[in-house]
Amino acid sequence: MSDRRFASSPSEAALDRLQRILLDMAGRAEDLVRMAVQGLRERDPNAPKLVRRADDRIDELEVEMDERVIEFLALQHPLAGDLRLVFVALKASNDVERIGDHAVNVAKASRRMLAHPPLPEVTEAWEMGGQVRRMLSSALDAMVNRDAELARRVVAEDDRVDDLRNSGTRIIVSYMLEQPRYISPGQEMILVLQNLERIGDLATNIAEDVVLLVEGRSIKHGGRA
Repeated sequence: MSDRRFASSPSEAALDRLQRILLDMAGRAEDLVRMAVQGLRERDPNAPKLVRRADDRIDELEVEMDERVIEFLALQHPLAGDLRLVFVALKASNDVERIGDHAVNVAKASRRMLAHPPLPEVTEAWEMGGQVRRMLSSALDAMVNRDAELARRVVAEDDRVDDLRNSGTRIIVSYMLEQPRYISPGQEMILVLQNLERIGDLATNIAEDVVLLVEGRSIKHGGRA
């Protein structure tokens, strides 16, 4: 993601700082998902440790975001527009931090799967990994550029993630029924799909908040039309 700015305001420097933190977090979270899924696919025993270390930096950035927001509110006394922007950025940083946690869960599952024979190919997992990374990137693009239409497209893409999870789960269960040796790794792979789906949900949350930021109305809980 490129270095982009929020709209100008009297407190532009402080808002730019919040944006840089958020974009740093999001870029790291994207990379974390890539590392976790790639480590799973390649059965890389070193990937879980690398993912865990990378997630620590995201946690630190979330703490910094919290501190910067408190400082901004105390010193800048923002008006309604900037206040809503700060609220959405703070909420998005929490969602990004949770995305990092779910990537760590994927890495942990992949580590446990090393003790079992590999499952036959589950292409849905790799497609889900790419899909949720694109959704996260697009959601942040939409926030920085105040693009409600792009945000709505991200929300619509969540249905595809749900479909992939359901399809992948059915395939894994069929493997487990056919071969008992696939029961343990199958359970772990189902857990992977659940975490990837949750990452898609969190990217969708960010996109929904972008619509709130731009249009001043919520499209959550069934108000997506």
